[in-house]
Amino acid sequence: MIHQTLFATAIQASAEHSSGENPILEIARYFHVETGLLIAQIINFCVVAFLLYKFAFKPILQTIEKRQNEIAEGLQNAEEWKHKLAEAEKRQTETLREAQQDAQKIMQEARDSAKILLEKQTKEAGEKAQDILDKAQQNIEIEKDKMLTEVRQEVASLVVKTTEKVLNKELTATDKTTFSESAARELTTV
Repeated sequence: MIHQTLFATAIQASAEHSSGENPILEIARYFHVETGLLIAQIINFCVVAFLLYKFAFKPILQTIEKRQNEIAEGLQNAEEWKHKLAEAEKRQTETLREAQQDAQKIMQEARDSAKILLEKQTKEAGEKAQDILDKAQQNIEIEKDKMLTEVRQEVASLVVKTTEKVLNKELTATDKTTFSESAARELTTV
């Protein structure tokens, strides 16, 4: 309200003292505004705003965008490795299931042969079947241990590669060993 009154008063005063000049210049003189200084300040402001945008905000925004892209890429890589790990676990489960089926098949064959043999040979066949069963169980355990070792090595390798990508630097041999051992420990506890 006060501004409107001052502005109206300034217009009225400028109309009374009108000398044919531009009314805006008269109002500016009434409020003691130096137009040259005001224009210089506007130009200075524009120059500073441009320099800030060009040399501060633009590089910062580019850096932020670059980091966001790197993070998105890292997450995508982690997701891919997660799928690969799930696939490896699926293959391991399938191999174990097949080994168990083979063991069951061997047990059935041993039982069938034991029925056919004479009573004397039944005892020997039972012992042989038990030996075959033990060997099959050992083979299953060996295959299981072998598969777990391979999976641990694969996961350790994946952890090292993922860590290198996320950290965006090449790891030293010591770092790789540390990450591999850590991943192997985590898998043994699972």
